[in-house]
Amino acid sequence: MSGILDSFSLSGRRILVTGGSRGLGQAMARGLSQAGARVVAVARTSVEDEADSGVHHVVGDLSDIARVGSLVDEAEKFLEGTVDSVVHAAGVQHRAPAVDFPINEWERVVRVNLTAPFALSQEIGRRQINAGIEGSHVFVASLTSTLGLPNIAAYSATKSGVMGLVRSLAVEWAEQGIRVNAIGPGYFRTALTENLFRNEEAREGLLRRIPQKRFGNPDDLSGALIFLASDASTYVTGQLVMVDGGWTAA
Repeated sequence: MSGILDSFSLSGRRILVTGGSRGLGQAMARGLSQAGARVVAVARTSVEDEADSGVHHVVGDLSDIARVGSLVDEAEKFLEGTVDSVVHAAGVQHRAPAVDFPINEWERVVRVNLTAPFALSQEIGRRQINAGIEGSHVFVASLTSTLGLPNIAAYSATKSGVMGLVRSLAVEWAEQGIRVNAIGPGYFRTALTENLFRNEEAREGLLRRIPQKRFGNPDDLSGALIFLASDASTYVTGQLVMVDGGWTAA
């Protein structure tokens, strides 16, 4: 009989990660690879560190919905089979007061953060159902999936929408053995938060708000992500796992 630790192994799994060329997406792709998965990382830009072992990088823009199918084809050609799991790490941000928020920026954020992940999960879910295989879809949510923050109306709307999508797909695909969950990062230093981190007053204010009194390190996400992608979470679906140093508990 295999031990409980074996259920966390991703050996032989075929995983696609979006936004995998930098920041949290790159760290998540690396963590999945270290757990034994074969990983394809898709991003609009080339990878920052070409030495990332075990991760195959593909340059592509998944917000171009017409290209979703061909990008999945390319990933599955490398992986030599149907994608088992997808991790939606790609995202964009725009900060502005709600009364001044440009509609074109609203539409861009919604397209990248919500429409593109749905289109990709739709494509992969269709293939998994047709192939008769179980799978795991992991969306990246946010603090703003559960609470309000100022000047990021579009981002907040998309991350709230992500959780509605997670719940809907989880219920719809449960009988096919396809699980759908989300991981919710707290404050990590990434391209999306760089302006905040450059502001010393804002940075210190955020730090005081976090019960663990530290910001997240990219590798902090790996444990929760591996859990959601592996057989250790076979009875977990439709859930949000926060990795935020206690922010949403305080």
